[in-house]
Parts: sequence; structure tokens; C-alpha cells
Amino acid sequence: MNDLPKLHFPPIRLRARHRGEAVEVWDSLRGIYLVLTPEEWVRQHLIACLITQCGAQPTRIVQEYAVQLNGQPQRADVVVVDDAARPLLVAECKAPHVKIDGRTFAQAVRYNSVLGARYVVLTNGLQHYCCEFCDGQYRRLDRFPDLRR
Repeated sequence: MNDLPKLHFPPIRLRARHRGEAVEVWDSLRGIYLVLTPEEWVRQHLIACLITQCGAQPTRIVQEYAVQLNGQPQRADVVVVDDAARPLLVAECKAPHVKIDGRTFAQAVRYNSVLGARYVVLTNGLQHYCCEFCDGQYRRLDRFPDLRR
């Protein structure tokens, strides 16, 4: 874990173990150990931020949310659902060395064309972008949304 960069999220504590050559971290939402890849490092930080800073309830956070795009199965990295289990926020996480660009935004927008979430978040842990979908357009926000409402 020492070779992973410090991210632009509040610090978190992860339960980790070594399994062979790999480091695994405990995913408390799914109740399993996962290989700690750079993308997983970012995802775990984002989820902690959504819970502690944005007020998302852990039971409403779904990882690897199934999305059917043109008949092809895809997976959104993180989806937060509302009271009626409808997607409220969809997030795309990339490894810290992966640039957040138009392709990343296009990927999230494709997922959201099916999901219909109000918010779209893009992050590589170093750069974060959050947009609100309103009146058929994406409007960039200067921070993550308050999900307590």
C-alpha cells in the first residue's frame, strides 16, 4: 500500500491483508476482501467520502452496478440509489495515473443515459468532477452533492 499515492480525499483506514503477492482490502459494503488495485484504492476513498462527507447511506451504495448498453452488459463503478432504489448518483473511478478526460465523461454519460441519475461523478483520486443532470444538460458543480436529502 506504500506505493499508492496520497489522494485528494479525506484519509481513510482500510483493513488489509497479504494473500500471496497481492494486498487485499476489506470491502465492508460487500463483506469481502478485494485485491487492492490502484482503481480500488480510488473507489474505497470515494465511497468513504460519499458516506462521511455527502451523507450517503452505506446500504444505498452499489458497486459494479449492472448497466445494459445496446444489449451489452456493462458495469458502473459506484451507484448511489434513492429511497425508491432509483439511481441518484453514478460514479466512474479511474486509477490515479489515468487522466480524466472526455472519454471518461462520455463513458459515464452513456451509463447515465440508461440509469437516469441526477449526479455524475468522475474521479481518479487526484482530480474530481461532479455534474448535475438537469433539464437535459450536464452542469458542472464545484463540489460533491449533499445526499442526505
